[in-house]
Amino acid sequence: MNVVIKTSPVISVIIPAHNESQGIERSVKQIVDILTACINNAWEIIVVDDGSSDDTYQKVRALSQLDARIKGIALSRNFGKENALLAGLDYAMGSAIITLDADLQHPPSFIPDMIAKWHAGAKIVHAVKRSREQDSAWKKFAASSINHLISGLGGINIKNSSDFKLLDREIVNIIIHQLPEKQRFFRGLTSWLGFTEDYIYFDVAEREGDKSKWSFWALLELAITALTSFTGFPLRIITFLGMLTLILGFGVASDALWSLLHHQAVSGYTTIIICLLILGSFTMISLGIIGEYIAKIYDEVKGRPHYLISGSVGIDDD
Repeated sequence: MNVVIKTSPVISVIIPAHNESQGIERSVKQIVDILTACINNAWEIIVVDDGSSDDTYQKVRALSQLDARIKGIALSRNFGKENALLAGLDYAMGSAIITLDADLQHPPSFIPDMIAKWHAGAKIVHAVKRSREQDSAWKKFAASSINHLISGLGGINIKNSSDFKLLDREIVNIIIHQLPEKQRFFRGLTSWLGFTEDYIYFDVAEREGDKSKWSFWALLELAITALTSFTGFPLRIITFLGMLTLILGFGVASDALWSLLHHQAVSGYTTIIICLLILGSFTMISLGIIGEYIAKIYDEVKGRPHYLISGSVGIDDD
């Protein structure tokens, strides 16, 4: 039977999905059961299909046919998780919005606790990973390194944080209307905002469906976006390299002068070769760092939309 609820939802749940055909139905149904038990009918679920090559969106359409509170947005191509989350925020109608992954590694059983903390006055409820037992050793190391680096340099606390969050409508409106940047790092932005925050702690569950879609290069791109979005420290590395080069130059000049005065000018040949290699490395590193920031500026000034929608189901025209 098709369930139609016309009242505005109190809670919106946003699920970005990319090639999640194997597990999306079970994930949505589990979330539906928890929401229904917690807040009865005052909810909606928006699955944002981020350019999947499988039948993820078709399965979401089928679920929406059975329950109009389950909605779907299909992006025209893979725009990335950050933009898929933004698409969900743009169309969510709830007084509070919960974001979580489609693979059930963000346990939906914590949703009632998040809602309770929201009712108690929290504008943002962060779900913090207590353990990462399901992750590989390299992924644990990479995530820990990136989180500590960004937390230390960017002045925001994202250690063990995740995209599993509850945001009050006021926070969502700020993200949508007052933070227009193209290169986004969702968990960083929500930590940067401030406001009244609260936390819950969870263990990462077994992934539902096939293996993770996050590759090394995808994680690296996310790390670069996070660093360049929240700190200019990498640019200061160039200054440090310049000072180090100056010190090295004084050393080489002193060695060359000593060799000249003692008629041993040839003795500096090895030193010069080493210096040229070091200077060349410093130059390329500096150009690379500057290039990353210029690329981000280029993306911003082009003014292209964050995402394009090729289809939707259950989304009102207004």
